[in-house]
Amino acid sequence: MPTRWTLAGAVLLLASGCGTPGGAIPSPGAVPARKLEGPRISVVAGSFKPTFYYGPWQCSQRWMTYCERQCAAEGYPLKGCMWLADLKLDWEGTTHNAGGRYAITHCCCDYPPLSTAATKAARDRWKGFREKFREAWGKKFGQWPEEAGESWPGHHIRDLKHGGDPVDPDNILPAPTDVHDIFNLEYPRCYDGQPPWNTVGPDLPYLDK
Repeated sequence: MPTRWTLAGAVLLLASGCGTPGGAIPSPGAVPARKLEGPRISVVAGSFKPTFYYGPWQCSQRWMTYCERQCAAEGYPLKGCMWLADLKLDWEGTTHNAGGRYAITHCCCDYPPLSTAATKAARDRWKGFREKFREAWGKKFGQWPEEAGESWPGHHIRDLKHGGDPVDPDNILPAPTDVHDIFNLEYPRCYDGQPPWNTVGPDLPYLDK
């Protein structure tokens, strides 16, 4: 499972029956996650309902191993790994039903940070792209989420300071404001190789209720 995710790839997996029916069994002591339920959306040969679950959590051994390989392939050591969220898709097809989970994780490779000017330029590109992205996202998953009349932030999975693409749809995840604040607080700790992001967590650290 790549760190970045696409709706098209997830739907194709479900349509072919390659999802994980019923999902994994939560680890003992798991707690509910913040949740965003989308509407049921019709596509060719069926429909699907997306549900996002938000962390962040420690990466499981599977994602930690993935990140070690990903960073090594790019020529950087791994400092930490953050499991940001899960996308769960419930598929209802004309011939069968299915379900699957798709982890949204971030590998904190030891990327060199951009200069202040370059980071600002990337952020300005995002600001110019933001409304267009929200409209496109809404067509796939339902209206861009709001809370107390304010739109949720768009979180860059690979952050702009460390070279994340500011306008790549697969690098942007809507996140509740308080969760986004936690992401921003914990990213520097992950890049510094600090706990808990430098150690392995459970296979599924939450209850999807």
